[in-house]
Amino acid sequence: MRYIAIIGSGPAGCYLADQLLRLAPDARIDVIERLPVPFGLVRYGVAPDHQGSKAVVRVLDRVLAREQVGFYGNVEVGRDLTLEELRALYDTVVLATGAPQDRRLGVPGEDLPGVIGAASFVGWYNNHPDHAAPPLHAVRSAVVIGNGNVAVDVARLLAKSHAELAGSDLAPDVQEKLAALPLEVIHIVGRRGAADAKFTQKELAELGTLSRASTRVADVSDPAAIVGDSPIVDILRGYAADTRELPIRIVFHFGLAPRAFVGDGRLQAVRFTRADGSEHEIPAELAVSCIGYRSVPCCSAAPADGVFASDNGRIDDGLYVTGWARRGPSGTIPTNRTEAQQLAQRVAAETVAHGRAGGQGLAALLAERGRRRIDHAAWRAIDAAELAQAAAERCRRKFETVEAMLEAAGRSA
Repeated sequence: MRYIAIIGSGPAGCYLADQLLRLAPDARIDVIERLPVPFGLVRYGVAPDHQGSKAVVRVLDRVLAREQVGFYGNVEVGRDLTLEELRALYDTVVLATGAPQDRRLGVPGEDLPGVIGAASFVGWYNNHPDHAAPPLHAVRSAVVIGNGNVAVDVARLLAKSHAELAGSDLAPDVQEKLAALPLEVIHIVGRRGAADAKFTQKELAELGTLSRASTRVADVSDPAAIVGDSPIVDILRGYAADTRELPIRIVFHFGLAPRAFVGDGRLQAVRFTRADGSEHEIPAELAVSCIGYRSVPCCSAAPADGVFASDNGRIDDGLYVTGWARRGPSGTIPTNRTEAQQLAQRVAAETVAHGRAGGQGLAALLAERGRRRIDHAAWRAIDAAELAQAAAERCRRKFETVEAMLEAAGRSA
């Protein structure tokens, strides 16, 4: 029997487990997750109003339910055991730990209250237990820095009406805080031109359908002047021609590089520079930086420039990496499936049985150290409890703390 451990239960980890089941039927695969709940980016990164994208959890959950797969939730490598101890228990270990940390802009004022990274802001509105509510104080103008889908998600959640959030899993307290904002304008600001924007067509177009927000492109009097030939540019030209007067304006800016967050005790404006060196300042009480994410160390394994260096997914003998931890925050959820197919072939071919203890050894070590494992059945109990406590017009009410998750799992034991 070959024993393989995957650290991380997001799409990258689950898709890899699925592929290994096909290619290595003699292997036992254990998926280790530091939270009591699985699915990583799908649960805590995909926007709460995009339940269609979140539906992939049904596929991922079927992988975790397989007889040859063990789910070890509430087990953190680095807290409950070291990476070295895990490698001694398994023939192969794969890092699928994602990229949970915001990339910083490195400009003055970045630590002012009112300035927040996307990982923290998205984590908050998705009820991630690591991310508390940000300081939202009398926000009339918000600046969202970045020209990708995360920036669009943030702007859309800020602008949506109560009715437009029906069917989502946005928590009532989060909606109350967002609805209470006296928001008038949301600026989406990119360093490069419109033709270089990384929005996908569907997500960008959705902004034009919101009931209480109009769309604009700054400094454009003639929509035809927007340079480029793509569906994205066509949508932006339509936004530049938008003359509707609605409670909130979403304004796109291009060619502006962030230079400083300005404020006395809290954020008051964001300062940018144009290509010609001139400055442009946008008043704001909230700024969300959506410029990307970085991986974090896993004990002795440390990323370089936000990712783990590897040779086509191989870090060392018996140690591999996949997903955002390998390639950075790029691609879509299905990208992980394609990458998993390729890496699984290599892992299946290179993993040799060494007579190690595998999951039995891991369970014994955790019991010896008094650490509570959440298995797949316990996760399903948490899942059922969240579905049962959903408020009207919501599909789910997530538990906001690890303690509440563990309590829900315990009630079913």
